[in-house]
Amino acid sequence: MTLPRRQLIGLAGAAILPLRAWSQPLQLNYPTRPVRVIVTFAPGGTVDVFTRIVAQKLSERLGKQFYVENVAGATGNIGTGQAAKAVPDGHTILFAFSSFVVNPSLFAQVPYDPSKSFEPVTLAVASTHVLTVNPSVPAKTMKDLVDLVRANPGKYSFASGGTGTQAHLLGEQLRLSRALDLVHVPFNGAGPAVASVVAGHTPIGFSTLASAATQIQAGQIHALAVTSRVRSQWLSDVPTTAEAGYPDIEGDGWVGALVPAGTPKEIITLLHDEIVGIIAMPDVKERLPTLGFDPVASTPDEFANRIRFELDTWARVIRAANIKAQ
Repeated sequence: MTLPRRQLIGLAGAAILPLRAWSQPLQLNYPTRPVRVIVTFAPGGTVDVFTRIVAQKLSERLGKQFYVENVAGATGNIGTGQAAKAVPDGHTILFAFSSFVVNPSLFAQVPYDPSKSFEPVTLAVASTHVLTVNPSVPAKTMKDLVDLVRANPGKYSFASGGTGTQAHLLGEQLRLSRALDLVHVPFNGAGPAVASVVAGHTPIGFSTLASAATQIQAGQIHALAVTSRVRSQWLSDVPTTAEAGYPDIEGDGWVGALVPAGTPKEIITLLHDEIVGIIAMPDVKERLPTLGFDPVASTPDEFANRIRFELDTWARVIRAANIKAQ
């Protein structure tokens, strides 16, 4: 979920203030050896690509190799569990996706405690989701769509990239909050889900904007709203869900850096300042839109608040919709 306006203002300051000290790293005996950077997805995806950009910059800045290790499986639980058990000395960093706050409610058991196993470093970047429809659907706005579904119970379905994904949970938020008879159709990834909406097999879709942007721009599907608090720079003419009259349907995918609980505060501060500085670098800022990300660069405390808020939000949706991991 996106943060309140006063916190967004704070994030803007957070993205600037560390840069003043960025050229003067803390004088720590760190790192003393190569640093393992865990990504919980397979190579080649946007989370992996972003993490490798940051890891390369950290290697250059801090004089030791920050190497990315892809530990995929169980929707991120395997890699996250490994990171949770690592020695808390700063030589293991987890770059987590927003499934980090969903999985504890989605699975009967996960190998980490999201509130106790880690120390937040920064919520680095975020990616909005978008509500789309096939052009054959006679809805021009989000309200049109809600009215259409309500008037035709059982007729409409929505696609997502899989059970328990944030796209699925956003669809369930809409269904539950408006008591709609709307069927979820899970796919094995965002690409197939978007393709189903393009083909008209599934008339409605929730997906990351990065997954659907090409098809939206080509007119193959229509975007009705983005789920972030502010409009996307990619689709500036598409309203947010709040602007469309549905402020409770809101959520971003994100990538955040965390370290095992017990990591020295001085190391957390150093990593925070370095990562925030890297995100602000012109070549990195230029690359982010191609990955579908917007910079956030939160403080550790802001990231901790975000984690607590989303753990509660998505737990309520999962319980209400009776969603089980598949």
